[in-house]
Amino acid sequence: MLSLIRLPRVFTINQVPKVFHEDGIISGYRHPRSSATDCILSLFQMTNETLNIWTHFLPTWYFFWKLVTVVLMQTPWQNSFVWPLVVFLLSCCIYPLASSCAHTFSTMSARARHICFFFDYGALSFYSLGSAIIYSAYVFPDKWVSSSFHRWYVPIAVFNTVICTFLACYSRFPEYWSPNFSKLLRVAAFAYPYLFDNIPLFYRVFLCVGEGCTDNGTNILHYKHIALAFLTAFLFATHLPERLAPGSFDYIGHSHQLFHICGILGTHFQMQAMEQDMVARRPWLVQNSFPITFANSGGPALLCVLLNLAIIALFSLPLLSAPVCKEKDHGKGPKKASAKPQPCC
Repeated sequence: MLSLIRLPRVFTINQVPKVFHEDGIISGYRHPRSSATDCILSLFQMTNETLNIWTHFLPTWYFFWKLVTVVLMQTPWQNSFVWPLVVFLLSCCIYPLASSCAHTFSTMSARARHICFFFDYGALSFYSLGSAIIYSAYVFPDKWVSSSFHRWYVPIAVFNTVICTFLACYSRFPEYWSPNFSKLLRVAAFAYPYLFDNIPLFYRVFLCVGEGCTDNGTNILHYKHIALAFLTAFLFATHLPERLAPGSFDYIGHSHQLFHICGILGTHFQMQAMEQDMVARRPWLVQNSFPITFANSGGPALLCVLLNLAIIALFSLPLLSAPVCKEKDHGKGPKKASAKPQPCC
């Protein structure tokens, strides 16, 4: 059937505007003014984005299956102890889905590219908060449970999501004239909340000794998650291996694909660790930790969604109201996909 459909052309880096350029990627670019149909059709041809899309789209359904399983088997409407797990699994569904959609439709225009990735960043910061909520419920070492830091941990994590989303969205604007600063800002935007969220986990598995350190069989899963998280950050920040051999990893094996795969595997081990900690520590936590309520689980998650949407709107509205201009044709670039003018952004 697909053989009867004319798939969109792909282009080289010299044929697309600079805003679409990726370090070390020479070919496989889609038309910078693709239609929505062309974007969807590109899922079934090899471009430099194809595996970026599928490596997040397919895992979305795995996490969705886990979420449905928990909802049906744990009956959260009767058991508030599993609410943090439900919030976390919901964030695990949203962030890869938002990422796959962003990569799919980001070539509709320069303006669409920015807005697509604004939603991607908002979803990632929501996942960060989901991690903080579940860490607060199940991961804190025994000696820190019900401490002042424990009580302020989730409210601070909510504040961090606002900072994360705002900085990540802002980082797209200096990207054209200062790509290194833009990249540094984006890395910092996501590294900061990750490092804060993992303070109790890092202390528990690396620093804590003696009584009250919660040294159980779950820690090996935490080690795997942490290792993959740092590998994910390394790949995102360095653009290896394509920087070492530009053009050799355009379609398969470039850093963003590896970044996606490591991120998903890290989330998988994180999810397994959360489930084991929840089961193993439940009797002790019920007796010694503060109760799980909407105010420290679903409430912060809902607030995060609303704040992130407000930030995305704050950055998107100026783009949507920006003047439009027709892209000049220098004879080297791809032909226009439509007669619509291109936004000057």
